[in-house]
Amino acid sequence: MTITNFSIEYDAINSRNIFTNGDTINGRIIVEVSKETKVQSLVFIAQGKARVRWTEHYGQYHTHVYWADEKYYDVKHHILRESRQDGTEIIGKGRHVFPFSFQIPDRKIPSSFKSCIGKIVHKVKAELKQSMKLTKKTKTHFTFVSKADMDIPGLLDPQYGSKDKSVKVFGSGNISMDIQTKRMGYKQGRDLKVMAEISNQSSRSVKPKFILYEKQSFFAQGRRRVSTNEILKEKVEAVEPSRKETVTKVITIPRELPPSILNCSIIKLEYRLKVILDVKLASNPEIKLPIVILPERPAEKQMPPSAGVGFETFGNQNQAAWNMVPQPQATLGALDPPPPYGAYPNYPSFTDYSK
Repeated sequence: MTITNFSIEYDAINSRNIFTNGDTINGRIIVEVSKETKVQSLVFIAQGKARVRWTEHYGQYHTHVYWADEKYYDVKHHILRESRQDGTEIIGKGRHVFPFSFQIPDRKIPSSFKSCIGKIVHKVKAELKQSMKLTKKTKTHFTFVSKADMDIPGLLDPQYGSKDKSVKVFGSGNISMDIQTKRMGYKQGRDLKVMAEISNQSSRSVKPKFILYEKQSFFAQGRRRVSTNEILKEKVEAVEPSRKETVTKVITIPRELPPSILNCSIIKLEYRLKVILDVKLASNPEIKLPIVILPERPAEKQMPPSAGVGFETFGNQNQAAWNMVPQPQATLGALDPPPPYGAYPNYPSFTDYSK
């Protein structure tokens, strides 16, 4: 095999190895050959895109696959092109390093995400073409976290909810609760303070439970697929019969929790706070409030210069990295917001937090 190594790598800019809108990714494409080799082209590519796919079964014999794609940027740059009359470029035996520099578009783009139904990926890759041979490809994904969107409606507004319930079976009386949070948006690692006023005018004791869970929604061809997952659960002491108490619970948002995704038209990642009053031998009243998780931007660290990074045994070893700044694409346009749930028959709207 003439080409013994073909790979692509990039440099981290912070301790968490994440990138955001407008960041520049510096890296290199590495090509190692065992002898002098003819190459038609070497292409650098940077892509950001989303895809969803799932299967639904109708009856015993019919299935339908629902899928959708969305592209955010697709940048290509020819690092090597044919320079000889026979349409090839020659690279000598040894290891060759081709540096690149790519700036992520500074516009609203959804963060990296992955599930069994859909994913949002950001990656850099390279393609090496040779005459009469299969194109060699290499790629690596990078984690992209979109900047906090402070323009989300109601992000800093207090959230309220109330619920009343009558106890009739194996007991009597009325139970009510009023829930309040200071705002809807919270950054990763911050505290979420919940105030609950509970009036237990019944013959049963009730135990408040606080649950933070995520809701994943996927959209394709007029259909929606939803899944939920509990993140954490907290309990407090029971409120005894004929008592009225104000309960305060502080929930720390996990620092590693992915931020909300509300700017992708085929994938939504949302969070809910659910407060339940656990009543024995009766249905439990509950309240759900929306929570938006905002990213906490890590501090950038000074990266040591990459000594000797350049074209090794080929061309000018002091040549600067290729700089790829994506240009606006006429076909891309502004990113569409996620479709409202009301656009799908028999599904609640976004303001209905029953899911």
